[in-house]
Amino acid sequence: MISLFLDTNIVIDLLAKREPFYRPAAQLFSLADNMKLQLCVSALTFANTNYILSKERKPVEARLILRKLKLLVKVIGLDEKIIDLSLNDIDFKDYEDAIQYYSALESGANLIITRNLKDFQKSKIPVLTAEQYLQTI
Repeated sequence: MISLFLDTNIVIDLLAKREPFYRPAAQLFSLADNMKLQLCVSALTFANTNYILSKERKPVEARLILRKLKLLVKVIGLDEKIIDLSLNDIDFKDYEDAIQYYSALESGANLIITRNLKDFQKSKIPVLTAEQYLQTI
């Protein structure tokens, strides 16, 4: 089964229903729900997503949404190896992107799905937008 590592922006697109990005994100999650592919996210994604959702919803609602998300994704833990690699990689201008990238490597994902392709230019894993990936299947 193909494994996709989702950048935080894809998760937030779905959960916050951000247009025009919601529909492709929803299609990815629908495929995962139907066991057509596996979705992976960094543990950091849960913290970042909770922060964003809590600005628009009550904290208890944000947590409920995240509990539902957890049912559909494999969570890649942050460990010392990922932190060390992220801290020492000068190719990433954004530290959070470095954490996402090394989490994707650790997960063994086949692809990284993001809206910010430029943030992963030196990736050893293919990087696509949700729309680009959906066009390939």
